[in-house]
Amino acid sequence: MIAFKKLTLARQYMLVSLLVMLAGMIIIGLWISQQIETAVTNRTAAVTALYVDSYISPHLQSLKNNAALDANDIQTLQHLLTDTSLGQQIVSYKIWSPNGVILYSENPDLIGQQFAIEGGLAEALRGNVVTEVSQLEKEEQAYERQYWEKLIETYAPSRDASSDDILAVSEFYQTNEGLASEIRAAQLRSWLLVGVVMTAVYILLAGLVNRASQTIVSQKNQLSANVTQLHSLLDQNQQLHNRVRRAAARTTALNEQYLRRISADLHDGPAQDLALALLRIESLTNGFAAAYPAVMQDVRTVHVAIESAMQELRAISAGLRLPQIQVKSLAETVQRAVYDYEQKTQSNVVLTLGELPHEAPLPVKITLYRVLKESLANSYRHAAGEDQTVNVYTRNDELFVVVSDAGPGFEPGQAVGNGRLGLSGMREGVELLGGQFEISSVRGYGTTIRATLPLQIPEADNV
Repeated sequence: MIAFKKLTLARQYMLVSLLVMLAGMIIIGLWISQQIETAVTNRTAAVTALYVDSYISPHLQSLKNNAALDANDIQTLQHLLTDTSLGQQIVSYKIWSPNGVILYSENPDLIGQQFAIEGGLAEALRGNVVTEVSQLEKEEQAYERQYWEKLIETYAPSRDASSDDILAVSEFYQTNEGLASEIRAAQLRSWLLVGVVMTAVYILLAGLVNRASQTIVSQKNQLSANVTQLHSLLDQNQQLHNRVRRAAARTTALNEQYLRRISADLHDGPAQDLALALLRIESLTNGFAAAYPAVMQDVRTVHVAIESAMQELRAISAGLRLPQIQVKSLAETVQRAVYDYEQKTQSNVVLTLGELPHEAPLPVKITLYRVLKESLANSYRHAAGEDQTVNVYTRNDELFVVVSDAGPGFEPGQAVGNGRLGLSGMREGVELLGGQFEISSVRGYGTTIRATLPLQIPEADNV
């Protein structure tokens, strides 16, 4: 069975069809042989019946009035059974009365004996001609058993010429040599014909299946090559995707470094210069306030403008710089973003945290902090921080962030078209890491922001 399964479809079909056709050829051949044997036997019976009606029955008409054959009838029968062509083929002959008594036989000991009416004799007494190959096992066949192993046995009824009543039954025994030879010749011809037809059909079907199998094998090989190529392209695509995600993770971290550097430069550069300028203006104001009263109003205006600019620089610097979240856990990062917002705006946020992993790639924590900070700030500016909630949880190696409020809501498509850079920035930051960003808002029913971030980024630890 294992070796059979390893064969191609065409070879499996050819092997199975060969076995099926051989079995079919044997069955059909045996059936035809049986039919030929039956036909030849029936033909012999018909010839015998014709012989009996033509030659034997006229000499048995005396049985209509007598219970036994007279001497003239017996002599005539002996002549017919020895000098005619059919008689030369007959090796034994009996005549039965309707009650099962043998009226004539080549074995004188059987004449007058009565036997059971059965088999072919019973059929003949019902008016049928019966021919069969006898194994000579009956009691009345003791004479024939001495010389032959089996004979062709024929029973033929003889009828009254005037009333069509059965007067007697003639039983003939013939050797089966000629008949067997004829049957074998007919069977051989039938076997050859069946074999030739089956062989032609098998060759035709095998050729068709072989062509179909070659086509299937060719298509299978082509499909296998295409699948292999597709796997190769998928691997390349996965590698490119991983490279893009690594580049995005590095970009996120580098952007934070640049923002931190800009924040430091603003704090240590222009902000310090403005502080020095404020100190010098205060000194000048104290020295020249009495001498130049007309100029002091302009000096005070410059002082206020410089002080305001310095405060703005410090606010910008603080907004650009993130807290030290690199060493914080994921939960601590979320809590720090919410806490900073609450301290800055004096608002309350309902925070719900699921089971979060302790560690996460730095780009993920940076993007998470930015999304929370920007979402809460937008909610405060446009929805007055009404019923703000934050829900953060994980599922299947993904981090889910949901920020919602009960504000007036807006049309998300119009908001993007009106140049709201905060939403676009959050979307780009999330999608750069391979995540998903979604805004749901209906006027009068609040706003919900959903972000999904991957917890595994290729080589994120090397950023």
